[in-house]
Amino acid sequence: MKNLLFVTSSLFGQDSRSTRIAAEFVSAWKAANAPARIIRRDLAQDRVPHLSLEHFGAWTTAPDQRSERQQASAQESDPLLEEVEAADVIVIAAPMYNFSISSTLKAWIDHITRPGRTFRYTANGPEGLLKNKKVYVVTARGGIYTGDSPAKAYDFQEPYLRAILGLNGLTDVTFVHVEAQKVSPEAAEASIARARETVTELVAPIRAAA
Repeated sequence: MKNLLFVTSSLFGQDSRSTRIAAEFVSAWKAANAPARIIRRDLAQDRVPHLSLEHFGAWTTAPDQRSERQQASAQESDPLLEEVEAADVIVIAAPMYNFSISSTLKAWIDHITRPGRTFRYTANGPEGLLKNKKVYVVTARGGIYTGDSPAKAYDFQEPYLRAILGLNGLTDVTFVHVEAQKVSPEAAEASIARARETVTELVAPIRAAA
């Protein structure tokens, strides 16, 4: 049975466009992969604490040598990482805030990016350890940042996510962009329609192989 981890990070909950399109993908993926296990992590409702020195201390201390305080700090992070490690597929719904990702998603990434566990340093540079996993990222953006858009230089969302996921070994990443949500009602609806078409195209080979 395959495991899918569904991570959402919008302030708007179920009204979020990134969450809505990502949820449609997850439903279609589950139908094509039944039986399948879906784990959902809503970072807006169940916020992950930002990193502290205590977190670093807990991570760099052997579990059997941690103080009670370090054990509590580790418990804020270890379950998140275990969810990622157990997942065959990861779906991330990521709205664009101030040209990048939400602080809640950044905190989650900080907790699941662990030297010695999700990546390691070698003589040839860092090596990602979270391998053989497929990642889908659904973004929602007020403007247009793809193609030859003049706003493309302000896109610090996709480049960052590709880089940090790649550091951890998550290199098979597909993006679905829901753009132009603040351009006009017509442009917003057209972008949503294109995103849904992309979801159908992505799921079709999975369904055919099932």
